[in-house]
Amino acid sequence: MPISEYYRGIREKLGSEVLMVPSVAGVIRNEEGRILLLRKGGEQLWGLPAGAIEPGETPSRALRREVFEETGLMVTPQRITGVFGGRKYTYEYINGDRVQYSIIVFECSIVKGTPGSVDGEAEELAFWGEEELPELALPYPREIFISGASSLEKAFFE
Repeated sequence: MPISEYYRGIREKLGSEVLMVPSVAGVIRNEEGRILLLRKGGEQLWGLPAGAIEPGETPSRALRREVFEETGLMVTPQRITGVFGGRKYTYEYINGDRVQYSIIVFECSIVKGTPGSVDGEAEELAFWGEEELPELALPYPREIFISGASSLEKAFFE
């Protein structure tokens, strides 16, 4: 699990206790409208390309950076499809570190690139149809994955 110096410093003081993390995630579709998910090494469940916002970084910049690091794709955030957080967005990493995410989810378009893990975090990348999505590591509402159904005016907030 790659971790920035900022979050590493906090972890050294906090240990594995729950850390509140402002985050971003991307719903990314290929030309056929299938959604890109990734599975991290040593884990069974799939997730969206996502990650923490670093100090001084805007959410859209964090999204572009995280998506590139995890998937090798350059994307443009198109719109916010939801903002999620709270107890059910608590996640425990394979090393025992626990986080509780506050996540801004963006719908994105692919600018260029070929899917492949750049930072080694993703063990597997795959595009899935809306009706065949596997169980995800975080409980995003299924509505954010329905093509054309989500927009800023109809964003989901939890």
